[in-house]
Amino acid sequence: MEPIGVLHEGQIYDLQTAEALNIQGDVIKADNSAESLEILRHSCAHMMAQAIKELYPEAKFFVGPTVKEGFYYDFKVDSKISDEDLPTIEKKMKEIANRRLPIERYETTRTEILEKFANDELKQAVLKNITDETLTLYKQGDFEDLCRGPHLPNTRMIRAFKLTRVAGAYLGGDEENEMITRIYGIAFFDKKELNDYVRMLEEAKKRDHRKLGTELELFAFNDDIGAGLPLWLPNGSRLRGKLEKLLYKAHRVRGYEPVRGPEILKANQWVKSGHYANYKENMYFTEIDGQEYGIKPMNCVGHIQIFKNDLVSYKDLPKKFFEYGVVHRHELSGAMHGLFRVREFTQDDAHIFCMQNQVKDVIIDVLEFVDSLMKQFGFTYEMEVSTKPKKAIGDDIFWETTTKGIMDALDSENLPYGIDEGGGAFYGPKIDIKILDAIGRKWQCGTVQVDMNLPSAFEMEYINDQGEKEQPVMIHRAILGSFERFIGILTEHCAGEFPFVIAPTQVIFIPIAQPHVEYAKQLQKELLYEELDSEIFDMNESLNKRVRMAEKKRVPMIVVIGDDEVENQTIALRDRRKREQSNMTKEEFLTLLNEIQKGSKI
Repeated sequence: MEPIGVLHEGQIYDLQTAEALNIQGDVIKADNSAESLEILRHSCAHMMAQAIKELYPEAKFFVGPTVKEGFYYDFKVDSKISDEDLPTIEKKMKEIANRRLPIERYETTRTEILEKFANDELKQAVLKNITDETLTLYKQGDFEDLCRGPHLPNTRMIRAFKLTRVAGAYLGGDEENEMITRIYGIAFFDKKELNDYVRMLEEAKKRDHRKLGTELELFAFNDDIGAGLPLWLPNGSRLRGKLEKLLYKAHRVRGYEPVRGPEILKANQWVKSGHYANYKENMYFTEIDGQEYGIKPMNCVGHIQIFKNDLVSYKDLPKKFFEYGVVHRHELSGAMHGLFRVREFTQDDAHIFCMQNQVKDVIIDVLEFVDSLMKQFGFTYEMEVSTKPKKAIGDDIFWETTTKGIMDALDSENLPYGIDEGGGAFYGPKIDIKILDAIGRKWQCGTVQVDMNLPSAFEMEYINDQGEKEQPVMIHRAILGSFERFIGILTEHCAGEFPFVIAPTQVIFIPIAQPHVEYAKQLQKELLYEELDSEIFDMNESLNKRVRMAEKKRVPMIVVIGDDEVENQTIALRDRRKREQSNMTKEEFLTLLNEIQKGSKI
């Protein structure tokens, strides 16, 4: 494998840049490592831009970075480009790869660049964010673009790629600006890796929670209501209710107390918490009686005031509050995606107030809770420690000691973790829980954040064992992250085949004829007393068609009722998950369902 770059102090440099700046480091080869894919995908983005320029000569380009799912380029053309145009662009890209064009880096001055792109408003927008006087461009054939790199030496190395979708994007991510076109793509050095990825995309398409959410009648979105504001239909509400109930009991047995804070608070509370200075652009504000109020994007301030409502002794610590807290955050229109990113959502939020010497045990206890929940739903997961971001409050000593404390807790339990440099919350470092679904995708869900800044800002106190006032440590904790996002992930993970304990409908009764409907209704009522949900398919269709309709609803169990069942008070059960059929008494059926319910513990 030939060298394509150099890794120096965590920074990736292509060979040309390393030579120009006399940088030495670990050699990066074309081996599908994260560093090599960064170089490949950045180069593929430029090759896509070159193809677009050749197909649409009037095209103007903004930026084309690599991202977690591959790469994209933002640009503007006179034509409307859709997913149907992607094969044409891919064909042109293959032509460019076959030209085996050298990719060349050269430097120029800011003045020359300004003159060169004087009539290109997108490049002028890029230059507004760059203050360097010496800039670099990369050129391949007739195409060149302003870029820091890194890039491959030649287009011949870009072979296994695919353009995945077309989207709209506000220029610079600002919805006050014009909407331009964005094309996403993926690239690998190995054709097999690409084929595996494409198969995963096809499987993901089948599992898309937006599609399944419509088919299973879980939720809906309505432009009359507003973007990013989901409507939960009866099936979805039952699913949520069961998930909430399961978690409620799991919290209570672990010593958490339920609390509830208001959804709107005076703005001075958000000033004190630091959200006003560090998070204001994500919040909604209004005015009441001449005072500014902010709708909460997080639940922490309410929980702080609940803690302060009473005198707390060290004997009361750790004190654990939890709330299914409805929060609102302003998301850009182009960023919203089904239940994954919405403007209103409900967090399974908790805040634990403890003494400094309890932090380690609290973190370990939370991680045990995480583990039990992930096992319940069949997820494997990874953990990352996220460190101090650029926008942060608190001094370096706080960040260093707190981050080390988190790592020590993980190390003491031999729990593996990665590092996300700069990924912490503005008020403290955190552990991020990233779950892996059935088709290998990684999702950010839960988080554990250690915070000493908010207790200081709100002058929180408890009485220590010396009878003196002392400041507690505050630990922010969510396991699902939000019910909306988790349900979206779970829907795709299990392809709509929800675990029995939270399935919106657990049983479908199919009476063969009208005389059998009354028995079905009797069974349905008995199940409701056991907190089990069912439906009766007694529509005017053939038995086989009703069975097929029930199958499409992805319910765990289907029960067919005929003369024998009514006469003998029995049921004919089809267990869809086990692919088994059996006959049993009504009592045996109820016992079976209750045993399944009781076996689902977190």
